[in-house]
Amino acid sequence: MNTLWRLVLGLAIALLGAQLALWLDIPLPWMLGPLLLTAATRISHVPSRCAPIFNQFGRWMIGLSLGLYFTPQVAESVMRYWPLMVFGMAYAIALAFLGRSVYMRCADMDPTTAWFAAAIGSASEMANMAQRHGARVDQVASAHSMRVLLVVVVVPFAFQWFADAPMVRPMDVRDVQWPGFFWLVSGAWVCGWLFQRLRLPNGWMLGPMAFAMLITLSGIELSALPPWLSWAGQLCIGWSLGDKYRPDFLRSAPRLLGVVAALSLGVIAFSALLGWLLALAIELPPATLILALIPGGIAEMTITAKVLGLGVPLVTALQVSRMLCVVLSTGWLYERFLAGARQRIDRR
Repeated sequence: MNTLWRLVLGLAIALLGAQLALWLDIPLPWMLGPLLLTAATRISHVPSRCAPIFNQFGRWMIGLSLGLYFTPQVAESVMRYWPLMVFGMAYAIALAFLGRSVYMRCADMDPTTAWFAAAIGSASEMANMAQRHGARVDQVASAHSMRVLLVVVVVPFAFQWFADAPMVRPMDVRDVQWPGFFWLVSGAWVCGWLFQRLRLPNGWMLGPMAFAMLITLSGIELSALPPWLSWAGQLCIGWSLGDKYRPDFLRSAPRLLGVVAALSLGVIAFSALLGWLLALAIELPPATLILALIPGGIAEMTITAKVLGLGVPLVTALQVSRMLCVVLSTGWLYERFLAGARQRIDRR
């Protein structure tokens, strides 16, 4: 089967997954439906495919839509909670050290592989760092795949029971306006391309988000985004996540995947408890704080916040600051504090 037909098959499966999810009325149907059905068919040897450009498109659209939330009033409100961002970064680093210890003890990982598998940053960035430091890239990729899958599936189903009202709304532009819409999406694409060329983490999402934030904070109202673009972005994110799974995924390292699943579910539960306790001390909805602290991917957690109306700007700010902190500090922390453990093992 040639590449084009594999792409067509993959898109058909993703669309079918979205329609089934809409019919079953599950949360985040445009992301979870394509993700679950694509993952199931890929594990079942269906030769479908998702090209990287679809993942880029999804992140481009999601980043752009998120940036439109950051009006001057919203940004001022979010910045009042900067101690929460610092706490979120410290919490993510602490979870990495905890996860490393668990993976070394319970999954027989070497110290280097355990560290990059436990660091809760961009999965692709962690895999690249693992390769540069001689770790088991396959184990790192499997650990992050399982973590993201569990977070993306478990969290929306849990959050649909919360009755939080949206903390903020996007800027009040009701209609798609030409040529403003053209300049909006074009500027977002250029910023995404530039961030990617500069090798900044998650460039296709953070670049468009930075562009949309800049114009929104400046009071410039170019256009709204039609809902179907947001749905298409979610579909592409879910499709690309599901496409990462292979027929040997569940058979390759069952003990490792079991440990990752247990640790991920434990972290989700502890993050929920921690968010609820923090909500008792500050005037924020518990669901917003819980979602902001749960260590998932930026795109997946912010989509959840956007669709469920759970404090999008604050969730986005905490998830972005957490990701940047982990990506920028993981290699340094390894070299500074953990490389010696790998060297001692190699000498034995």
